[in-house]
Amino acid sequence: MSILGQSVTVRQICAGAIFAAALGMGAAGPSAALEPVRIFAPGASRDLASALEQSSLVVAAWRDGVTAAPDLLAAARADYPRFVGALYSEGYYGGTVSILIDGQEAADISGLNAPTRIDRIVVRVTPGPLFRFGQTRVAPAGGFRDMPEEFRPGAPARSELIQEAVTETITAWRDIGHAKADVAAQRLVADHDRARLDADVEIDPGPRLRFGDLRIEKQSRMSERRIRKIAGLPTGEVFSPADLDRTARRLRDTGVFSTVALREAERPNPDGTLDITARIVDQKPRRFGVGAEYATDEGLSLSGFWLHRNLRGEGERLRIGGEVSGISGETGGEDYELTFDLTRPATLDALTDAYLSARLAQENEEDFLQKGGSLELGFIRRQTDDLTLQAGIGYSYADVSDDLGEETYEHLYFPIGATLDRREDLLDTTDGYYADLQVTPYFGLGGSESGTRITGDIRAYEEFGATKGTVFAARVQFGSITGASLTGLPNDLRFYSGGGDTVRGHSYQSLGVDLAPGVTTGGRSFLGLQTELRQEVRENIWIVGFADWGMIGADSVPGVDGDSHAGAGIGLRYNTGIGPIRVDVGVPVSGEDDGSSFQIYIGIGQAF
Repeated sequence: MSILGQSVTVRQICAGAIFAAALGMGAAGPSAALEPVRIFAPGASRDLASALEQSSLVVAAWRDGVTAAPDLLAAARADYPRFVGALYSEGYYGGTVSILIDGQEAADISGLNAPTRIDRIVVRVTPGPLFRFGQTRVAPAGGFRDMPEEFRPGAPARSELIQEAVTETITAWRDIGHAKADVAAQRLVADHDRARLDADVEIDPGPRLRFGDLRIEKQSRMSERRIRKIAGLPTGEVFSPADLDRTARRLRDTGVFSTVALREAERPNPDGTLDITARIVDQKPRRFGVGAEYATDEGLSLSGFWLHRNLRGEGERLRIGGEVSGISGETGGEDYELTFDLTRPATLDALTDAYLSARLAQENEEDFLQKGGSLELGFIRRQTDDLTLQAGIGYSYADVSDDLGEETYEHLYFPIGATLDRREDLLDTTDGYYADLQVTPYFGLGGSESGTRITGDIRAYEEFGATKGTVFAARVQFGSITGASLTGLPNDLRFYSGGGDTVRGHSYQSLGVDLAPGVTTGGRSFLGLQTELRQEVRENIWIVGFADWGMIGADSVPGVDGDSHAGAGIGLRYNTGIGPIRVDVGVPVSGEDDGSSFQIYIGIGQAF
């Protein structure tokens, strides 16, 4: 959508700005030594000088080492309109541009007589006076959205401000259902005697429309019926760009498709509806992945998964994963886990997915050995773009051997949870916050105790500094077991502190509740705090300082009574295309120490 057209009255910039000629008809001999390209712009502001340099293809070609004469000539000719655009962007509508190639104007060089070598390119830009806005009008605006603050009489007449005002106005009309809002007329007049630019743009909102049919162009195994249900296009409701974005996101979130493109019909239907066309292309159905993490005390963890997308053509995802952890660690032995997860999107409605998960595990910890598994069925609902709700029913079984003897736990449980995620990047966020609350009642079977386990995880991130190169991150975790006794639920459901996920510098699960000399178990409550200050020292490299604290209690109320410990340290982050590589070194600050002077943690992604 262009609002700078022929109605703008400006001086002739240069005949070469609209000159086009076929290149490559002459010899392509290299230049022996092309001198540095120079741009002379007397009186130009720093912003204008920067805009001219950044817009220049000739400058970019010289920096890239281009020496072929036809390429340099093509870049020079293309630079005329680019320099004019840079002048307009800063409010200069009376400028002149000259690009001399070995003393000859580039626009005057015939394509039939192109030079075989180029030694010197000089650009001269005379900006002329700075124009200021006279009249500024984009209407009808309807009062839906404020215009850019600088789009006002007397302000520098930067062309981008006109474009921004038009875009904001059209977006506002589209937001209330006028999908075909567009520019109806425009009058942009530059008065050179007074260095003034009048901008008058008329908007045609068009009719208020409703969503029509979802038309599907697909290269997919999935049926159109399932695609429509997953998309959840609100047919019959007032058109909304936000609803259209959510429709596309729901399709992408299945992970089934490599391409999801939604296109609005060119013309509305006679009944006031607007059809939407969805172009769908399947991803490859199967993939696998592997991962590894290392910590001094926890040892090496190796994990892997195999994934099948669109298992039965209904959008289902089957994921089989396995993990071996504690290899060469100090946690009591190796742990093993095998998981099966099957999810089906849009099961109850477009917002609600169903899941079935199974888990088999053996945990060899210093304080206990546990073997068991679980089977869980439930639903996950994406209530809003950033709020997810979960509810389900599950069965768990565990055989536990610890200092208190051997015990078998059998439970029917009902997980209920809510997650609010407003982070801008899951692996390396610098702004936003995250909150997760889980409440799970456990009903004992076969003599096992009943109780409720509650956990919370709150994280916040703030980026600051002149160059936005400093990030402060904080995390609060809490947990509570109510109803059941200290040993009423399996050991893996009790709370411990220490390790990379709680208090760095202390050994994994080193803090619990001492029942007797040499007899330690997990607590009924946990309260933890982690803080980090991340500082960028050069591109893709950050240093991190951190301090962590945790408390474990025998009582159900977190932070009221119990033992605590703290740790601190420094870390390094190297940003890669898939997330930062993390290396942290932590030392104990308070609490009982197991004798280790420091702990090292290595992984991908931030610690939290």
